Amino acid sequence: MDAQGTPLEDIPEPGLLLGDRVVLEPLRVGHAAELAHLLDDPSLHTFIGGTPATEAQLVERFRRQVAGWSPDRSERWLNWVVRRRVEDQVVGTVQATVTSHDGRLAAEVAWVVATAYQGQGYAKEAAVTMVQRLRQHGAAMLVAHIHPDHHASQAVARGLGLTKTGTWHDGEERWQG
Repeated sequence: MDAQGTPLEDIPEPGLLLGDRVVLEPLRVGHAAELAHLLDDPSLHTFIGGTPATEAQLVERFRRQVAGWSPDRSERWLNWVVRRRVEDQVVGTVQATVTSHDGRLAAEVAWVVATAYQGQGYAKEAAVTMVQRLRQHGAAMLVAHIHPDHHASQAVARGLGLTKTGTWHDGEERWQG
């Protein structure tokens, strides 16, 4: 479906979002250099799959993501870098892919926090901050896909009010709320 005249057009650019301990900064291609060393830990990919990307690969991925739309404009892409407010240190990313179905907005959300910063509540705070913004702009449904052994991400999903659905895709369970 063409996004012309749909609620997707009402979703603004990502914008700067402030949490208590984190800042969500709109993703830029230039963030690749800053994120490459954080995301190159193979253990980080245990649950999210894939392998660490090089800085050049991140540049290419970020170029696509910062466009803000899928090529057919059926999806609105919102991506942020997560920083700790105190020392302006990048700790990860959050993202939402927003779609419109029968005039209702649904957002598939995801979060990644570098291994060194896990277990400190940054993923939950960043995800909650992002979801508050999505809800303000009409997201009626949230979805996340989580590996069954990734207990930390399951806790983040529960913190967002998501519950397991029993539906599986590529080895991950769909959580929805």
